[in-house]
Amino acid sequence: MAALGGRGRAAAALLRRAPGTGAAPGAGPRRHRHRHKEKWATTAPRIPSTRLALHHFDMSYGLHLGALWPSVRAALLCEQKYGALLNNFAAADHVPRELELLNATDFVSEVSQKAQQWQRGAAVGEAATGCQEGSGESRTEMVTQAEMSPPLCTSSKIKCYAFPRGDITRFRPARPDALGLLDYYLMDAASLLPVLALSVQPDDFVLDLCAAPGGKTLALLQTGFCGHLAANDVSVSRTKRLYHILHSYVPKEVRDTVSVTSYDGRDWDQVKGGTFHKVLVDVPCTTDRHSAMEEENNIFHKRRTKERQMLPMLQLQLLITSVWWRGRWTLQEPSSTSVCTWRT
Repeated sequence: MAALGGRGRAAAALLRRAPGTGAAPGAGPRRHRHRHKEKWATTAPRIPSTRLALHHFDMSYGLHLGALWPSVRAALLCEQKYGALLNNFAAADHVPRELELLNATDFVSEVSQKAQQWQRGAAVGEAATGCQEGSGESRTEMVTQAEMSPPLCTSSKIKCYAFPRGDITRFRPARPDALGLLDYYLMDAASLLPVLALSVQPDDFVLDLCAAPGGKTLALLQTGFCGHLAANDVSVSRTKRLYHILHSYVPKEVRDTVSVTSYDGRDWDQVKGGTFHKVLVDVPCTTDRHSAMEEENNIFHKRRTKERQMLPMLQLQLLITSVWWRGRWTLQEPSSTSVCTWRT
């Protein structure tokens, strides 16, 4: 009883001191909160990843682009504009007219027309120069060759609609046809340019070495020229997205001409046989718009510094691999072109 009474008196003494300035019952939680604040202060990033990314872009792109960089920078920080790549496999003949009524235009046909005009202008310039240097027969031959040379966009089957500059109208979501194939695919219109430059010819064997999420792969199929298309991406999760796009836009008989794999593109020669007429590789990059706009999964985060610094070497290794696979066709197809998109 005496011991119990002693504990009771000690507890009463503590309770009497509790309302004071530094009583034991309240000191613990305050110290805990203080430690929590100190920990938060040491782990929170001092410079946001987005700001660090913009600093790198200002230093690098500002040097290479010069006076053009401010406008490019503004575009980078604006809302992204999309192009609508028409799906030639869907029964959607009404879609072009619908998009034209919204003031969207097919920029692929516009680029093709401008390329032809440029070629004609170049031919005229060469002919004018030849007036002083060559015979009339040689000048006529130069003009004929320039007019016969194919433009950049060789496939009239690819159509991609975009709104005019300054128009940020959003496209409606894609709709399925009677067979469930979606009528168009929304993508950054600039991503279509490597596919156009690749100039796929009938029955070409094509390798898309870094294919996911699948926009360029789908565009390659829209040409209708691929005898076989190998679509590879090292990421299994991104490859699943590629499968989803193929099933949403491409009929089974065309999907059968596509092989989807998840190999490391640098080791392609060790795990996959065969050669290709054309190779397209969209190498992993810093994803500039995401890096400048989003903190989540930002490659400029301090924890990903080493990964970012290794990107140029990874890009070089993928490029060498793609050129090697394309090079094995050089003797048979000396005139065909290999395209590699190169971004750092």
